[in-house]
Amino acid sequence: MTRATTVRAVLAAAVLLVSALITLTMSPRLGLDLQGGTRMVLQATDSATTKADRESTDRTLEVLRLRIDSLGVAEPTLTRSGEGRIIVELPDVQDPRKAAEVIGRTAQLSFHAVQGPGTEQEKGKAAGPTLPDEEGRPLALGPARLTGAGVKDAGASFDAQQGAGWTVALDFHKSAGRDWTRLTGEAACHPAQDERRRVAIVLDDQVISSPQVAPSVGCNVGLPSGSTQITGSFGADEARDLALLIKGGALPLPVEIVEQRTVGPTLGAAAIDASARAALIGAAATALFITFVYRLFGALAAAALAAYGVVSYAALVALGVTLTLPGLAGFVLAIGMAVDANVLVFERAREEYAERSGRSLRSAMTAGFRNAWSAVADSNVTTLIAAGLLFFLGSGPVKGFGVTLAIGVLASMFSALVIARALTEIASRSRFVSDYRGVNGIARPGRVRTWLARRDPQLFRSPRRWLLISTALITVAVLGIVVRGVNLGVEFTGGRLVEYSTSRPVDVETARTAVAGAGFGDAEVTTAGAGDLSVRTGDLDNHQEHALRAVLAEEGGHTTKVRDELIGPSLGDELRRNALIALAVAVLVQLAYLAVRFRWTFALASVAALVHDVILLVGAFAWLGRTVDGIFLAALLTVIGYSVNDSVVVFDRVRELWAKARRESVTTIANRAVLQTVPRTVNTGMGALFILAALAVLGGDSLADFALALLIGICVGTYSSVLTAVPVALTLERSSKAPPPARKRAPGRMSGAGAKRRDPLDNGARV
Repeated sequence: MTRATTVRAVLAAAVLLVSALITLTMSPRLGLDLQGGTRMVLQATDSATTKADRESTDRTLEVLRLRIDSLGVAEPTLTRSGEGRIIVELPDVQDPRKAAEVIGRTAQLSFHAVQGPGTEQEKGKAAGPTLPDEEGRPLALGPARLTGAGVKDAGASFDAQQGAGWTVALDFHKSAGRDWTRLTGEAACHPAQDERRRVAIVLDDQVISSPQVAPSVGCNVGLPSGSTQITGSFGADEARDLALLIKGGALPLPVEIVEQRTVGPTLGAAAIDASARAALIGAAATALFITFVYRLFGALAAAALAAYGVVSYAALVALGVTLTLPGLAGFVLAIGMAVDANVLVFERAREEYAERSGRSLRSAMTAGFRNAWSAVADSNVTTLIAAGLLFFLGSGPVKGFGVTLAIGVLASMFSALVIARALTEIASRSRFVSDYRGVNGIARPGRVRTWLARRDPQLFRSPRRWLLISTALITVAVLGIVVRGVNLGVEFTGGRLVEYSTSRPVDVETARTAVAGAGFGDAEVTTAGAGDLSVRTGDLDNHQEHALRAVLAEEGGHTTKVRDELIGPSLGDELRRNALIALAVAVLVQLAYLAVRFRWTFALASVAALVHDVILLVGAFAWLGRTVDGIFLAALLTVIGYSVNDSVVVFDRVRELWAKARRESVTTIANRAVLQTVPRTVNTGMGALFILAALAVLGGDSLADFALALLIGICVGTYSSVLTAVPVALTLERSSKAPPPARKRAPGRMSGAGAKRRDPLDNGARV
């Protein structure tokens, strides 16, 4: 083996060994959509005294952490997102009502002196709010003397001896305790039964208790900290909740729940099982396909594909990436995309072997890796751009898909350029492999390439006819968008979507009648697959959702919540705006990258094909009535990366052939380039289609739309990269005055000053 091959083999073995150890010793971090639970996004807003900035949001987060810890939720996760947004994840919490009440309440607790009944204020005293007491009688209050931030501890207890029922005992911090003693001492200076002897305890602008200071307390003496009890008509739950809120402290900022997602554990387990089956079956079908096409080298690529799965999974686990349902789908999809680099290399090696008779298999493989490097790098960079946009402009699970896709792309390049190359270089040195063409799979050109060479179709004699076909397809798609409309999900429109599973089958019309009879007339009731019911409505709080579930339980027996999504209108507007920004940025970034790497005509043609694919995919979903949501956005941006990937491969070959034959017409060059890259396009597309078909059939309802979008997108992208991008480029080249691309100098060694470079595979002999 050469030194380079040895280095690749050692590096591959080391990475695989570490990856295997990580896989066996560490467990993945599952998102709530896979393990079940509730995810909330809280938006902090400015208060009268505090601005919602990074520092105040962090303080709010810590108060929320105390409250959630008091709820007893196992391993909750709280993170700040941006300046004023907090993401709360509560594993295994299926009914978010109690959590939402405790988390979402601002709990602005304050203590006030009572200045008299109604609006009667004490002369010389600063005026405060006028609020009704526990019995509904108005009380004129003074300004807040201390807040809930001064409370050190609070606990609920049942006072059976004094007959006070449930009470909440308070203990103040040192400085707040002195303020409390001073407040109660001033109140004690007024006679018994006087309203001014009362102290009002206000929670969220509501008087929860306004007790009289005990007659035993002397004027200006007051109550010491630690011996104060809030009394009132509390039940056990009310007393405990109040103590929990007070102990947690006052939130520095008011918070609003702008997003809430609940997923049942059965749905997550089913999604994991379905995705695992789809990955195994799709990967097996892909491995068999490339083995059939490329024989021994295809089998070695399949082995590298298995290594890719181990490396990418270990990277996800080691980096602590939260694996979500879309992320799991991205991991499965990346298996199909990992074949792309191997197919590019093998097809270039076939060309080198066929064009230069007498060339060894080893030198053909080396040339294949060298010549395919440009297309491999460009195509993977475009996919990484799409993954980056998903991470920075997406939200929730879509971010996980972007991270998983990016890791998959990097792992696939390592798999193809290190592991697969080491295996194929070792195999190509075998005389048995080199001598028997039917074994190695490279020495024969392949059926598709042979058929195209024999027919030699002239695809671009009239580029305008392909542009007319593309224009007709776009017109049909736009008609679908205008006539049928785009069915935006709650993620973009705001509202609530809940899926229920019933123990008895329930007819949709029966469910609609029951739901409407319960006062939810605007709710949209549909089936959600496997007999489940889906209810979508614009405004539904947690208590109303509980009542809705009870109504469905009367018709369907035991009813469990499978999935629950609540998106506030402000967040829906923001997500819709971010989706449009993501698409615009994707187009501009791809255009800028391609303009740097290629001619401006090629860049514009690739972007035109990209826009063509986006319109067709959105139009197809409009005609099919499928939901356009965040998962669709992830699929759409992936299709953009895939479309540009295909266009890059075609134009990379056009640039290479044109540089070698600068006097030939660009139409002839483009036709030849397309015919040479069609085998790669077909074989790569088949590898991805196996995976997506497995996801669509076995992935369940959760991944059906995602897989369908990618299936349509890959088919459309394969068409547009050849029959839309190339005709557009040829049309633009007619008005371009730029010269043909310059031919690259062959790599080699300098034997002296001014010496010409020589191919390292050329031994210098001449006849």
